[in-house]
Amino acid sequence: MRDTFVSNLIDIAQTDPKIFLVCGDLGFNVLEEFRDSFPDRFLNGGISEQNIAGLCSGLAREGYKVFFYSIGNFPTLRCMEQIRYDIAYHNANVNIVAVGGGYAYGSLSTSHHATEEIGMLRTIPNMMICSPADPSEVKDILRITCSDSSPSYMRLNRSGEESIKFIGSLKVGDLHLAYKGSKKSNKKAFISNGAICNEIYKDLVQASSSDDLYSLPILKPLNKDKIVKTLVSYEEIIVVDEHQLIGGLGSTIQEVLYDWYSSSSKSFLPKIFRIGIKDTFQSVAGTQDYLRQKAGLFDYRKYI
Repeated sequence: MRDTFVSNLIDIAQTDPKIFLVCGDLGFNVLEEFRDSFPDRFLNGGISEQNIAGLCSGLAREGYKVFFYSIGNFPTLRCMEQIRYDIAYHNANVNIVAVGGGYAYGSLSTSHHATEEIGMLRTIPNMMICSPADPSEVKDILRITCSDSSPSYMRLNRSGEESIKFIGSLKVGDLHLAYKGSKKSNKKAFISNGAICNEIYKDLVQASSSDDLYSLPILKPLNKDKIVKTLVSYEEIIVVDEHQLIGGLGSTIQEVLYDWYSSSSKSFLPKIFRIGIKDTFQSVAGTQDYLRQKAGLFDYRKYI
């Protein structure tokens, strides 16, 4: 995902002179091509994310389409106040890109886990929130954010993620069909996003499952009518999220469906099973898969 983001940003910057990239003293062996190609539109802001957020807002107010690139929790949790006041309040064209979502930097322990930021950012007005599941969704989301002047957040894993054979095109705020079950009439669907969606996809393909899988790559804004229309055709929905249960993807799906149900005359609502991080820290170091297992994120397999 990371390499796809950088290579496609370079392609866009070739024809769009307003693209500006700022990093937080990282991305070595990744960002050099952009730096060398556009030295006047690249800046290493150092280990100073709160200052970088303000700097990016200033660049946006001068007409640039700014990308603020750093590790998971550092451009988000560390500078939430600056995002709120300097970026979102002014509706500045700043796109925060965090590499290492969830437990991707698990070997560096709790300080590098990004498992709460989506819930926090969802509550801030004007923010577009994105969590692509594979490189193709990264490419599509980058195209969308480059043509949208509102601030955004995109959560990436690290690198090496495989491609998913999506059915249909990515639409803002709508479900993106990643796998169609082997039966014509299915009663169960998985919903996920981010890199763990890729794991579910591989498991369903291997099992020749009759269940469907959707990615929700853009969590905000949402096309609620389309989401409801798709999901009410199922009896069971399993939502899997490499994020705290509170405020994450599962909460998003529940909000959409229960708000619809409360204002509708319909008497049926699908059962929703949420799999996510259960209000706890993982205070150990380990691989991403080890921490996912420890947090219970692979419990979705019992539904396959």
